[in-house]
Order: sequence, then C-alpha cells, then structure tokens
Amino acid sequence: QVRVVESGGGLVQPGGSLRLSCAASGSIASIDVMGWYRQDPGKGRELVAEISGIGSADYADSVKGRFIISRDNAKNMAYLQMNSLKPEDTAVYVCNIRVSYSWTYSEDYWGQGTQVTVSS
Repeated sequence: QVRVVESGGGLVQPGGSLRLSCAASGSIASIDVMGWYRQDPGKGRELVAEISGIGSADYADSVKGRFIISRDNAKNMAYLQMNSLKPEDTAVYVCNIRVSYSWTYSEDYWGQGTQVTVSS
C-alpha cells in the first residue's frame, strides 16, 4: 500500500507565495519521478512541474520562473515553492509519484490534492 499526502495549500493574495509538500509512504522501492499537477473544473488536469530521481526538473510554461520543484529522496518528499502567484494559479494541486518495482514495471500513485486559492 502506497500513500501520497499533500499539504500546504491555502488562500494567498496575488503576488504572494506558498510552499506545497508531498509525502509518500508505504511499499516504495524506488521513486522515479515526482510531479505536481493541478486541476480546475474548467481546464482539466495540467502538469505543473516534475522532477526525476537525480533532480532534473521540467515546468509548464505558465509557471517557469515562478515555481520551483524539489525533492528529498531520503524522506520520500517533494516540494513545490510557488512565488509571484496569480489568480489563474487557483486550482487543486495534486502530487503524483511513479514507483519503480523492476526494470520493466512501475506504477503511478496520486494524492487527494490540496486547494490553492489566489485572490485578493
């Protein structure tokens, strides 16, 4: 059983910052990619940022220069530092992890999400 839990969401004013955390626990052999997605009823699910096991990160164009993804492999944690937040960043942010069980087999696990609201 693998559990993924997000925390750190909330209400913030435009221009403000938030830091999201993602904690993975359970039968985890090796986590390949850890990523943050966001979902909005009107836009569907969007990849925000992801980071590989060796720290290589990719970002959606809409958040480049504002968000920073990081991870702590020893703790099975991922973080998303969100700066210069805009109202259009409002969404439920969901953590995804890809766990490798062998060279040819891996599985994705998802958290329940944490709400981020950017509003004055």
